[in-house]
Amino acid sequence: ALRKYKDTAGQYLWQPALTAGQPATFMGYGITEAEDMPAVGAGAFPLAFGDFKEGYLIADRVGMRITRDEITTPGFVKFYVRKRLGGKLRNTQAIKLLKIAAS
Repeated sequence: ALRKYKDTAGQYLWQPALTAGQPATFMGYGITEAEDMPAVGAGAFPLAFGDFKEGYLIADRVGMRITRDEITTPGFVKFYVRKRLGGKLRNTQAIKLLKIAAS
């Protein structure tokens, strides 16, 4: 659906990638496709557009917790590794969702 939009000069806002390894662009911004977004359908929000560096915060705790287990399986040593990560929306004005209308 985005590929059909044009500016006032008649130029498409969606531009395909010109070189391998580079993303396509929409209004000059790089496009990343995420399979985890909902499918296009009435009432769905399948598109997020904005400045994700400004709008989303990723919390990455430094270090990992490693636990050694020699007891549960005799003759083997198991290691359990735990790393804590998180994230949240920090600026709701920086990212907007596109809602698909019913046809």
